[in-house]
Amino acid sequence: MGINMNKVHIIQIVSACFFAFSFFIGIKKISAQSMVGYIEPMAGTGSATTKAALKHAKGDALNANTIPAVTTPFAMTQWTPQTQTSENKCIPPYFYNDNVFNGIRGSHWLSGSCTQDYGSVTVMPISGKLETAAEAYSAKFERSDEYSTPYEYSVSLKKYDIVTSVTSTARCGMIKLTAKKADSVYVLITPNSDYDVGYIKIDEKTGEISGYNPVHRIYQGWGKEAGFDGHFVININRKITRSGTFSQGKIFSSKIISNQKAIGVYLGFKLNAGETIQIKVGTSFSDLNGARKNLLSEMPDWDYGKIRTKNRQQWEKALSQIILKTDSEKDKRIFYTAYYHAMQQPRLYNDVDGVYPKFASNHQLAKLDEGEYFDDFSLWDTYRAHLPLLEILQPDMVSNVAQSLIIKGQQGGYLPIFPCWNSYTSEMIGDHCSSVIASACLKGINKFDVKEGYRLMRQNAFDLPDNKEDYIEGKGRRALDSYLKYKYIPLEDSVPDAFHKREQVSRVLEYAYDDFALAQMAKKLGKKADYMLLIERSGYYKNVFDKQVGLVRGRHENGSWIQQFHPDRKESYITEGTPRQYTFYIPHDINGLSNLMGGNNKLEQALDSLFLKNEYWHGNEPGHQIPFLYNFTRSPWKSQSAVRDILREEYSDGPGGLSGNDDAGQMSAWYMFSAMGFYPVNPVSGEYLLCAPLFDRTSIKVGEKKTFVIETSKASPGAGFIRSVLWKGKEYNKNFITYEMIKAGGTLVIYLQEKPNKNWGTASISHPYSLSR
Repeated sequence: MGINMNKVHIIQIVSACFFAFSFFIGIKKISAQSMVGYIEPMAGTGSATTKAALKHAKGDALNANTIPAVTTPFAMTQWTPQTQTSENKCIPPYFYNDNVFNGIRGSHWLSGSCTQDYGSVTVMPISGKLETAAEAYSAKFERSDEYSTPYEYSVSLKKYDIVTSVTSTARCGMIKLTAKKADSVYVLITPNSDYDVGYIKIDEKTGEISGYNPVHRIYQGWGKEAGFDGHFVININRKITRSGTFSQGKIFSSKIISNQKAIGVYLGFKLNAGETIQIKVGTSFSDLNGARKNLLSEMPDWDYGKIRTKNRQQWEKALSQIILKTDSEKDKRIFYTAYYHAMQQPRLYNDVDGVYPKFASNHQLAKLDEGEYFDDFSLWDTYRAHLPLLEILQPDMVSNVAQSLIIKGQQGGYLPIFPCWNSYTSEMIGDHCSSVIASACLKGINKFDVKEGYRLMRQNAFDLPDNKEDYIEGKGRRALDSYLKYKYIPLEDSVPDAFHKREQVSRVLEYAYDDFALAQMAKKLGKKADYMLLIERSGYYKNVFDKQVGLVRGRHENGSWIQQFHPDRKESYITEGTPRQYTFYIPHDINGLSNLMGGNNKLEQALDSLFLKNEYWHGNEPGHQIPFLYNFTRSPWKSQSAVRDILREEYSDGPGGLSGNDDAGQMSAWYMFSAMGFYPVNPVSGEYLLCAPLFDRTSIKVGEKKTFVIETSKASPGAGFIRSVLWKGKEYNKNFITYEMIKAGGTLVIYLQEKPNKNWGTASISHPYSLSR
């Protein structure tokens, strides 16, 4: 599996060793203690080459859609080389197979998604004759011309004899241009817009360039203005000798241009060989003044090297929270690259002074009293493993996440389903603010307004907006009225007011889990009546399970099942998958599912069938828990085997090493959990199901003076099955661990052998939580 590294032409030095798979101009020595040196920013920028992706995915789903982002963790803006000029859906700014460079983009691309960029700005250097049409000024490049790390990207443009480099802070970027020969150099600045709107201005007195790109909604309300803009303010450390504006390749002497196609400004300079231009770009979602404040605070001077060093130090500090011991340098590269991808969303939205654009508003601003405000939550994906990973690593941030969701509910009137672009979208299915907020609260991560969170969660679960227009805008659960009336969503309800229409069975399964999550929070808050109602509703998944076929199935209003049934085909009542794949999405009640199937043996056989038929699709999130479900049967060893196969077959290094869309870090978080040896099938429960760790030792810093350690003792190099487990020196027979164990710190020793131990973790007392057990 994976990519022929001889063709990738990457050079990366990790632990003083040379590996032929990075995109560096030169060779950079990385100390043995460096974590950031293992990151491959180009991973996922090409089409997937993994086993399941090649079988199940087509078109856009074959792309991981990550970008080689220069960024700090969870930054407002990422800085990426641009090979695609649009902000179109499913077109990231950079594709690995492209060979034409047309600038450094300050991007708000949702990492690993199939969405679209917004509010972006691009800076392109050229030399010689002034050209302002993208097809004329774009420059061809080769892999060997690039140098790519999380803290700096650099490319040598042979067409112009200019080396272009960028580094960044949370809200700002600094671009350095170095001339290789004496020539006229021009800087082209473009506020990107597929809607032919936007504004850019050159201030002749101060030399400041400022502008904005209005943001437009996607999915629900597609194309409407989102009520905020991507603002930017640019300073340059050299005197401008010539300047003007342009549109569609036409040049104007005016210093302001707006609302035309392909607009921008050009700035002219005279440079000798070896001379540089430095460009500081401040960004903001609030206004131009916010961009200025961010720039003044985060980049008060012109010390490019200092900013680059500080960025790298931020990554080293973040990544060193998890220290791995293994002889496999490749596994380290995959792991720390996954870590890098898992720390790009959600996105910081507020300025340095706490100002941010109000959610779903018309250019209104608000100001935080404390904390940070985040957006771009791909919740249908990330509530499964990505946000649970942050609960362990960054609980304070998770409190900010929960409070950000609550703020959205307060400002918009309803909790959003899939909050991106600071707007309602009703993209995907489910109501997973409930899982995120409840999971945090139940784990004691509660530096947010818990009572207000519960009020908003309950409203989503019980009430639709009185105003039909509000529902169409995306407020409230889709098809809630049918769900409450029938205790499932019948096929007659096509769910018209949603981007994902129909998908009735999948919605029932996801809502049942969300109701379970809210029930647990109701119980914690002493709301007994709510708890009883919601726990009953969490069992509605049973109403779409057809015992005759042993799988979930579409159902009509009269209770009859859909006549044509194809378990292994994509059906309209299933989200991005098949009935067989989605049947196993009952994370809160796997024991209840096994009862419907006829017992644990039947559950095990159903899981066996899925894998034997090669119907497991790792690129689709509702299947991510499936390999771990053997822990609910008498064969936990099969989970250990299945997970190890997926780690080997669905993840690699290089551009094609991710199994389809990374989905804001969910795919990467799955790898991190599974490689460490545990996974949160039911995040709300606070339990993590064990598998065989990939590493000899994993140390996770979980507090100021606390470390959770997983040590692996192998009977032989090929050992991959759990023989026994010790926790703090004592025998541990459960096949799961808990959040409390992890946060308390201590050492978990997992002994591995070559053959399955068919007795370990098999007793029902060793199994994880199930509602029906």
